[in-house]
Amino acid sequence: MERLWAPWRLEYVQRAGDLDGCIFCRAVDGDDEEHLVVYRGERGFVLLNKFPYASGHLLVAPVRHGLNFPDLDDDEALEIHRLAAQGMEALRAVFRPEGFNLGWNVGRVAGAGIPEHGHLHVVPRWNGDTNFMPVLGDVKVIPEHLLATRAKLADAWPA
Repeated sequence: MERLWAPWRLEYVQRAGDLDGCIFCRAVDGDDEEHLVVYRGERGFVLLNKFPYASGHLLVAPVRHGLNFPDLDDDEALEIHRLAAQGMEALRAVFRPEGFNLGWNVGRVAGAGIPEHGHLHVVPRWNGDTNFMPVLGDVKVIPEHLLATRAKLADAWPA
C-alpha cells in the first residue's frame, strides 16, 4: 500500500461524520483559511478543492444553495465565470500552468461529489502532468500544503 503525507486529510477524516449540511454553505459565512476560500464575490466565491486533481484546483460556487448550472440567474452565471477567469489569472501568476480544464459536474452520475450545490471546477494543467505516479502507482502527488496554496492565490488574485 502506498502512503503519502497529506496533512489536510486528518481533519476531514476526524470530522467527516460530524459535518452537517453543505460544505459550500458553511464556507459562505465561515473563516477563509479554515474553508480554503481564496476570494469572495457578491454572488459567488472561490475556494480550493480539499481533494484536488492538481495543485491549485479551484472550485467556483454560487453563494445561493441549491443551484446548479442551469439554475443560475444571469448575474450569478456571469460572476461565476468571471471568477473562474480571475482564478485562471491568479493560477498563471503562481503556478504557470500550460492549460486548464474547466467543468461543471451536474448530478452524481456525472461525477458531482456535492450535487446539491453546483460548482465550477478550474483545474490547472501542465504538459506531462499525468506522469508515472497516477498511471502506474494509482497515486496523485500534491507537492504543497493547501493553506500555503490558498495564501499564494489570495495574494495573486487580480484586483
